[in-house]
Amino acid sequence: MQSLEIVPRLLPEVRSGKKRHTIRWQEREITSGPMLYVNAEDVSDMIIVWVTHVETMPLFSVAQHLGKTQAWPDDVLLAGMREHYPGIEMDSIVSVIHHLPPVSD
Repeated sequence: MQSLEIVPRLLPEVRSGKKRHTIRWQEREITSGPMLYVNAEDVSDMIIVWVTHVETMPLFSVAQHLGKTQAWPDDVLLAGMREHYPGIEMDSIVSVIHHLPPVSD
Protein backbone atom coordinates (compact mmCIF):
# COMPACT_ATOMS: atom_id res chain seq x y z
CA MET A 1 0.00 0.00 0.00
CA GLN A 2 1.22 3.50 -0.76
CA SER A 3 2.18 5.53 2.27
CA LEU A 4 3.34 8.96 3.41
CA GLU A 5 4.84 10.14 6.66
CA ILE A 6 2.92 12.82 8.54
CA VAL A 7 3.93 14.95 11.51
CA PRO A 8 2.19 13.89 14.73
CA ARG A 9 0.46 17.24 15.32
CA LEU A 10 -1.65 16.71 12.17
CA LEU A 11 -2.89 13.21 13.01
CA PRO A 12 -5.88 14.32 15.14
CA GLU A 13 -7.16 16.44 12.25
CA VAL A 14 -6.84 13.49 9.84
CA ARG A 15 -8.57 11.16 12.30
CA SER A 16 -11.46 13.59 12.83
CA GLY A 17 -11.91 14.11 9.08
CA LYS A 18 -11.06 17.84 9.29
CA LYS A 19 -7.84 17.38 7.30
CA ARG A 20 -8.68 15.91 3.91
CA HIS A 21 -5.64 16.86 1.85
CA THR A 22 -1.88 17.06 2.06
CA ILE A 23 0.58 19.14 0.06
CA ARG A 24 3.79 17.40 -0.99
CA TRP A 25 6.86 18.44 -2.95
CA GLN A 26 9.31 16.11 -4.64
CA GLU A 27 8.02 13.02 -2.86
CA ARG A 28 6.83 9.69 -4.18
CA GLU A 29 3.93 9.63 -6.61
CA ILE A 30 0.58 8.99 -4.96
CA THR A 31 -2.42 7.73 -6.91
CA SER A 32 -6.11 7.24 -6.20
CA GLY A 33 -6.85 4.41 -3.80
CA PRO A 34 -5.90 3.43 -0.27
CA MET A 35 -3.02 5.25 1.40
CA LEU A 36 -1.41 4.88 4.79
CA TYR A 37 -0.39 7.94 6.78
CA VAL A 38 2.44 6.97 9.12
CA ASN A 39 3.34 9.07 12.15
CA ALA A 40 6.85 10.42 11.48
CA GLU A 41 7.77 9.90 15.14
CA ASP A 42 5.98 6.61 15.89
CA VAL A 43 5.64 4.11 13.03
CA SER A 44 3.10 2.09 15.02
CA ASP A 45 0.67 5.03 14.71
CA MET A 46 -1.00 4.81 11.29
CA ILE A 47 -4.20 5.87 9.57
CA ILE A 48 -5.62 4.50 6.33
CA VAL A 49 -7.43 6.96 4.06
CA TRP A 50 -8.80 6.72 0.53
CA VAL A 51 -7.13 9.08 -1.95
CA THR A 52 -9.76 10.45 -4.32
CA HIS A 53 -7.48 12.44 -6.60
CA VAL A 54 -4.15 14.20 -6.88
CA GLU A 55 -3.59 17.59 -8.51
CA THR A 56 -0.34 19.27 -9.41
CA MET A 57 0.06 23.03 -9.35
CA PRO A 58 2.50 25.75 -8.35
CA LEU A 59 2.57 26.38 -4.61
CA PHE A 60 1.30 29.94 -5.19
CA SER A 61 -2.02 28.46 -6.42
CA VAL A 62 -2.66 26.11 -3.49
CA ALA A 63 -4.27 28.47 -0.95
CA GLN A 64 -6.79 29.80 -3.44
CA HIS A 65 -7.49 26.32 -4.79
CA LEU A 66 -8.24 25.03 -1.28
CA GLY A 67 -10.21 28.13 -0.21
CA LYS A 68 -7.60 29.10 2.38
CA THR A 69 -6.32 32.45 1.09
CA GLN A 70 -7.07 34.23 4.38
CA ALA A 71 -5.51 31.52 6.55
CA TRP A 72 -2.56 30.95 4.23
CA PRO A 73 -1.21 34.21 2.77
CA ASP A 74 1.90 33.54 0.69
CA ASP A 75 4.40 34.20 3.49
CA VAL A 76 2.56 31.90 5.93
CA LEU A 77 2.17 29.11 3.37
CA LEU A 78 5.80 29.33 2.29
CA ALA A 79 7.08 29.35 5.88
CA GLY A 80 4.95 26.33 6.74
CA MET A 81 6.09 24.39 3.69
CA ARG A 82 9.74 25.27 4.34
CA GLU A 83 9.49 23.54 7.73
CA HIS A 84 9.34 20.32 5.73
CA TYR A 85 10.96 21.35 2.44
CA PRO A 86 13.64 24.04 3.01
CA GLY A 87 14.27 24.53 -0.72
CA ILE A 88 10.67 25.03 -1.81
CA GLU A 89 9.65 28.28 -3.54
CA MET A 90 6.24 29.75 -4.37
CA ASP A 91 6.64 28.67 -8.00
CA SER A 92 7.60 25.09 -7.09
CA ILE A 93 5.21 22.48 -8.49
CA VAL A 94 3.53 20.57 -5.68
CA SER A 95 1.08 17.69 -5.42
CA VAL A 96 -2.17 18.30 -3.59
CA ILE A 97 -3.39 14.90 -2.46
CA HIS A 98 -7.11 14.80 -1.62
CA HIS A 99 -8.54 11.99 0.50
CA LEU A 100 -11.69 10.94 2.30
CA PRO A 101 -11.84 10.84 6.09
CA PRO A 102 -10.64 7.53 7.56
CA VAL A 103 -13.29 4.87 8.06
CA SER A 104 -14.11 4.25 11.72
CA ASP A 105 -14.13 0.67 12.97
